[in-house]
Amino acid sequence: MEPSGPEAFAVWTTGLPASGKSTLAQALKKKLAALGVEAEVLESDALRKLFTPHPRYDEQERDEFYAQIAYLGGVLLKHNVSVVFDATANRRIYREQARQQIPRFLEVYVDTPLEACIARDPKGIYREGRANRSAAVPGLQTAYEPPESPDVIVHGDQENPEAAAQRVIEKLIEKSLLPAS
Repeated sequence: MEPSGPEAFAVWTTGLPASGKSTLAQALKKKLAALGVEAEVLESDALRKLFTPHPRYDEQERDEFYAQIAYLGGVLLKHNVSVVFDATANRRIYREQARQQIPRFLEVYVDTPLEACIARDPKGIYREGRANRSAAVPGLQTAYEPPESPDVIVHGDQENPEAAAQRVIEKLIEKSLLPAS
């Protein structure tokens, strides 16, 4: 059976916790659906509960976790399911390894100042980190390595998520990952 529609692709949204990755991923999924492209959002918090129910958030666990979700995304793409990764992936190597496995790949950096992320903090991640109840919060105790040359930069503290999602769609078209409508 021939797959219908355009060939699948992956978009990895990266940025600090509470930067706006999830909001962007959902806006992007909605815009893609309006174009007739079904995409699966691989949300790291949900997957972490499945893959590592008692997370340590240490380097070894993160290495394994990001390798697992990149593999899962690659499997979905082989079945012509486009993927939007909603995952901090605090080290560049995690995103580069995913890019090596997934040739039709776009990296989106949700660049939001740490202070804005701390002010949002919907899950209490920064509050836990500052109270020393968590020792591995990217941007506080653990480094976050921003992409060196992302395909799209979104300013999560300034941009409307729908407008930012539209810019991602335009980049997908520009890179021939999505056909022009």
